[in-house]
Amino acid sequence: MIKYSFLTIFFFSCLFLAYGQAENVIITSKKKKTQVKADKNGKLLVNVSLKDVLEFKAHGWVRYSDFGATGDGKTDDMNAIAATHAFANLHGLMVKADEGYTYYIGGRERTAEIRTDTDFGTASFIIDDTEVQNHRASVFLVSSQLQPFKLDGITSLRRNQEKIDLILPQTCLITVTNSDVKHYIRYGLNQDNGSQQTDIFVVDKNGNVDLDAPIIWDFEQITKVTAIPLDTTTLNIRGGRFTTIANKAESKYNYYSRNIAVTRSNVVIDGLEHHVIGEGDQGAPYGGFINIRDCAYVRVKNTILTGRKTYRTIGSAGKPVSMGSYDLLVNRALNVTLENCGQTNDINDNTYWGVMSSNYSKNLVYDHCTFSRLDAHKGVANATIRNSTLGHMGINAIGSGVLTVENSTIRGRTLINLREDYGSTWQGEVVIRNCVFVPEGGKPSSANIIGGSYSGQHNFGYTCYMPEKITIENLHIDDTNHKEDYQGPAIFKDFNEEMTDDSYKEEFPYIRTNEIILKNVTTASGKDLIISSNPFMFKDVKVHTY
Repeated sequence: MIKYSFLTIFFFSCLFLAYGQAENVIITSKKKKTQVKADKNGKLLVNVSLKDVLEFKAHGWVRYSDFGATGDGKTDDMNAIAATHAFANLHGLMVKADEGYTYYIGGRERTAEIRTDTDFGTASFIIDDTEVQNHRASVFLVSSQLQPFKLDGITSLRRNQEKIDLILPQTCLITVTNSDVKHYIRYGLNQDNGSQQTDIFVVDKNGNVDLDAPIIWDFEQITKVTAIPLDTTTLNIRGGRFTTIANKAESKYNYYSRNIAVTRSNVVIDGLEHHVIGEGDQGAPYGGFINIRDCAYVRVKNTILTGRKTYRTIGSAGKPVSMGSYDLLVNRALNVTLENCGQTNDINDNTYWGVMSSNYSKNLVYDHCTFSRLDAHKGVANATIRNSTLGHMGINAIGSGVLTVENSTIRGRTLINLREDYGSTWQGEVVIRNCVFVPEGGKPSSANIIGGSYSGQHNFGYTCYMPEKITIENLHIDDTNHKEDYQGPAIFKDFNEEMTDDSYKEEFPYIRTNEIILKNVTTASGKDLIISSNPFMFKDVKVHTY
């Protein structure tokens, strides 16, 4: 019996480091009852009676109430929630929220780590951000048991390289950086000195690169390589109605991460809702309630998010700027799909910031989504918007590969805006097919299909490109309301008003579009499509009309 008790305690004792926390979770199995408490240092001490251990394992799942959650909407249940997931992770059990419960989550620094299927069901979660200990700590972290590791021996890479000379234990997501090269040297009111050259891609155990998400940069040298093993099973997260009571901090760039962070590959989030209440006269921005980063193959479907109130702050150039705040953020992630998703507030209401943003990502897809925008700050390689409606902030992107917009309605200032703060660059193709474009949501305006700006006088850290080929097929432009001097819809906005003849010299030349293919482009105004209000800049572009 003594031997059995010793083995039991040994087997059921485990240490889990929680993301964004200094404390950890200790699980024991002793004779006394199941209970959860925190010590004076904030360490979470979880004891589960042997009887309960056997019962939970027989069920195959655990509930938050099993670990003391009250679900009354007032008592802070975060310790119970974190303890439930820690125990479920140890034994490979599913977690179920209690039907009809409302879990209150206060400002204590505590992260619940999700490593097993979780069904939030119809339960509600109130996340109170009015007073928090650590605004950078996630509320939930969807993580993997597989640990990242550093790689040695890769000294250089080439764009579109198909194979790397290495052997891996399994298929991995590879992140490479060169700290001696700066990319995305931002221009404008939020100007900065750029970020280190970065690329992400998937490599199998024999070193073969997944060419659906190719290497997009040449690396003359590499200062760091990290491999993140990809989980081969799918982790499912279902349901849940989350409400954030917004912070009232000073309106400056100090992003809150009180969110659900996803760092595990092969994850499906289905049927989640996120609402925001309590936004006042000021507030710090949010870095995504769903924050997907350093992973691949993530699907978010049947999910409702909320656009955040737009605040003003002082940008890095010392002048007032509108401050971005997001409910969905994708960073260094591949193959992320949003399917049948929307938002709680009006996608055409510009008092709310664009709901989504991304950086260093590849193969982003919107399918049957209704959002205020899609945005790619520091590049996206391949993006697809289909069967969707985008509101006042439209499509804002820079990157490479193929940008496809089909069977969709776009209500932004332009149909596609190539972000001028990062060089209005798209190295690849644009395909627009079977779409409706409503400039500025129907307000009187000039209609420009492709927007952007490029002076040729700023070094962004890379050569800037216009799309090499643009195909526009079956596009209707609803330009019923337009300005008095309206010439007709333009394929390109005037990217540089000063470039009207050959006397203008670009210090950093812009690589122009080579070819445009037009098929069945119609307008509500009856006016013909023009290439630009500044035709000189696009005089060498070949336009084929069918």
